[in-house]
Amino acid sequence: MDSRLLDILVCPICKGPLVHLKSRMELVCKPDRLAFPMHDGIPVMLEDEARRLAAEEEVG
Repeated sequence: MDSRLLDILVCPICKGPLVHLKSRMELVCKPDRLAFPMHDGIPVMLEDEARRLAAEEEVG
């Protein structure tokens, strides 16, 4: 993912920063504990498409 795009993308819920997890192809919002998927390099920033992170899941 282009670092310039990551700099302007925010969580659609809290407007906070996102962490790019390359290995999982996800953008993660740490405060909301949501992981937004990426399909063919395009982030899907819809709350309904996000995966809720498990309590034991560590985010980089």
